[in-house]
Amino acid sequence: MNKPIFVLNGPNLNLLGQREPTIYGTTTLADIRERCMAKAESLGFTLEFRQTNFEGELVESVHQARTDACGIIINPAAYTFTSIALLDALKTFDPPKIELHISNVHARESIYHNSLISRIATAIMIGFGADGYELAVQAMAGMVRRD
Repeated sequence: MNKPIFVLNGPNLNLLGQREPTIYGTTTLADIRERCMAKAESLGFTLEFRQTNFEGELVESVHQARTDACGIIINPAAYTFTSIALLDALKTFDPPKIELHISNVHARESIYHNSLISRIATAIMIGFGADGYELAVQAMAGMVRRD
């Protein structure tokens, strides 16, 4: 594939492995990145893997993806429930978009039940833990090949 899959991560995901391990596990974001890179390579794809704690930076990554990516896998974290700016940016990206969450957000407090991003996502991966990232890369590869 010529264009990479963008894997975008929102706020506090840089603390994976340390933050609430009973919810998010002990796998670090660096571990997830390595696993995703290996999975993508095995499927003939490359990845652009990013994390930011800043909403505008995440929006800018989506804007860049419009010309540079074949698909987006996004774990927007807290911005899932609050960011109309991120929702609007993702609406401008036509290729496949997978919304990803490590925990089952629907089994948690009600504040986590209303995703703004789900309404425009091509697919959603929820509750598979860190393994969800590799599953999402596999699914994205299939979606891109079909398109």
